[in-house]
Amino acid sequence: MNMTNNVPDWLTPIAWGFIALAVLSAVLIAADIYGRGRRHRTIAAELVWVCSALYLGPVALWLYGTAGRARTRNNLSAQDTPASSATVSLPGGAASAVAHLIGVPLVLASGLTIAGIDLWVMLLVIGALAMVLLFTFERTSVTGLSAVTAAGAAVMTVLAFDIGMAGWMLLLHFTEYMPPASEGSFWFLMQIGIVLGLVTGYPVAAALARRNKVTASAIIVA
Repeated sequence: MNMTNNVPDWLTPIAWGFIALAVLSAVLIAADIYGRGRRHRTIAAELVWVCSALYLGPVALWLYGTAGRARTRNNLSAQDTPASSATVSLPGGAASAVAHLIGVPLVLASGLTIAGIDLWVMLLVIGALAMVLLFTFERTSVTGLSAVTAAGAAVMTVLAFDIGMAGWMLLLHFTEYMPPASEGSFWFLMQIGIVLGLVTGYPVAAALARRNKVTASAIIVA
């Protein structure tokens, strides 16, 4: 990645420590869903929880336990709580996390740049992948949602999400605090960016859920 790295050395052990916690959290959620048989109505909803742990770490475990854990195979609904309301943005976050894991290596391997900088290509690829993934989630998880409505929701959500996520990446770039993608600090900083995306994307995700008459718990427990 053609960027200067001014990130302090002390961030590296913190980054790798949190990444390890995030992976462990994802494994624990996956083990509960697939190992203990606490399945959701759709695989997409299950994957949202697993992928959410990749950037939220232990916080995802708490959200999963309070708002998303399917109690039995025959009762897959969770009550609407403050925690479940907060989960309405999680599909966008999960889509962004997966898009980063696919898009960043893809762009680096391709060598593509715009004006000699690969960040611009990266932002476009990650955004496009996130839209496709979120569209797929909407179509498979929300009953009766048309393809046009799902596509519109995916585009609007990702654009709102990118105010935080892409804005964070641009800030890191122009302040020369973007480390190489081979370093743990890069992925840790991307985790922070996804969380910022959750914040900026929440109003749009919540509004779309209300418009489509879908509760937060129905989206995630699905």
